[in-house]
Amino acid sequence: MKQIVVTGAAGFIGCNLVRRLNSDGHNNVIIVDEFGTPAKNKNLEGLQYSHKIERDLFIEWLLENSDEVSFIFHLGARTDTAEFNFRVLDSLNLSYSKSLWEICTIKEIPLLYASSAATYGVGEKGFSDEHTLIHDLKPLNPYGLSKQLFDLFVLEQKNTPPFWCGLKFFNVYGPHEYHKGRMASVVLHAYKQIKETGMVKLFKSHHPNFKDGEQLRDFIHVDDIVEICMFFYQQANKLPMANDLNGIFNAGTGKARSFIDLVNAIFASLELEPKIEFIPIPADIRDKYQYYTQAEMTKLLDLEYGKPFLSLEEGVKKYVEVLKSE
Repeated sequence: MKQIVVTGAAGFIGCNLVRRLNSDGHNNVIIVDEFGTPAKNKNLEGLQYSHKIERDLFIEWLLENSDEVSFIFHLGARTDTAEFNFRVLDSLNLSYSKSLWEICTIKEIPLLYASSAATYGVGEKGFSDEHTLIHDLKPLNPYGLSKQLFDLFVLEQKNTPPFWCGLKFFNVYGPHEYHKGRMASVVLHAYKQIKETGMVKLFKSHHPNFKDGEQLRDFIHVDDIVEICMFFYQQANKLPMANDLNGIFNAGTGKARSFIDLVNAIFASLELEPKIEFIPIPADIRDKYQYYTQAEMTKLLDLEYGKPFLSLEEGVKKYVEVLKSE
């Protein structure tokens, strides 16, 4: 039986995807990651997989064993938006992804990879995933730039895998993100603040069009991200028809919600009255702060992706129940 590969399998989205694959009866999964981090390795508990391969060894393994692989979910990356050493990001995000792309092209392996909404910068060009607009985007940090450069590389290629898809993940939250530290979702940070202090600190607004706490984001539960990944996996199994579905797609809900909405949902899930304190945005990131993100989801929905997204209130309640049980 051929194998399904998930890179970044010990990470937040990766481990949730492997769980879903397992629940659908797929235990023929090869997991790839840097497995030296105890906090991340906890995410592997209970997962079923056939092989466990270190990230640094996987490219060589794939070159020698490509005929064993039926599909690759490439979710592994350095996702720290505060990482300013572009050499690190070029190695882990850009060059590594190019190597995977080239092997998948030559060996005809379907490939789904993680892009990011960080490619949109402050959103001055909007949040459309139309390919003709991607060249004009201006990411705010090296992480976003590394994802943008790979998107541009992909669009320039005449030779491609038999099926390929890039997903621009928006603000994802949900179980198994403890290891992300400061890069974890606002939901987790706010929950921990409430449990420790009974209140939440949110950034003030330094923009005349937004009140404090009314900055907007497209928050999406990790279960919905996994559903989108599985949708494209299923489409790839319909080759050659899937060739018409190759492309870069937004992965959000299409509905921007405020940080106050999010925090109120957490308090409601805990049956507590909201207590919020507003603090200034640090000066060093103030000019790079996003006040609004909202994915345009027309392209995905036009593919007859019909599963409804969890509302912010539904998703937060679902996540808080997991956090309470832990």
